[in-house]
Amino acid sequence: MKEGIHPGYRDICFVDLSNGFKFVTRSTAQTKETIKMEDGRELPLIKLETTSESHPFYTGTQKSVDSLGGRVEKFRNKFAHLSKK
Repeated sequence: MKEGIHPGYRDICFVDLSNGFKFVTRSTAQTKETIKMEDGRELPLIKLETTSESHPFYTGTQKSVDSLGGRVEKFRNKFAHLSKK
């Protein structure tokens, strides 16, 4: 590997604002905030709205919007009694 061409990765703490879940990973993201970890380290902090711990797709709570058929099917079912027989 060539020297001096790789970005400066560092440990960063990401926090899920919806449930408080924290995880530490290496990143090049810039931030002004820091957080004191349980092990005594002070790490840069990035706040996230959602992570895999809170996103409905990953938690299994996602609901299918079109589970009972398409829009046309719903319209036809709703107004079936008005059609000519």
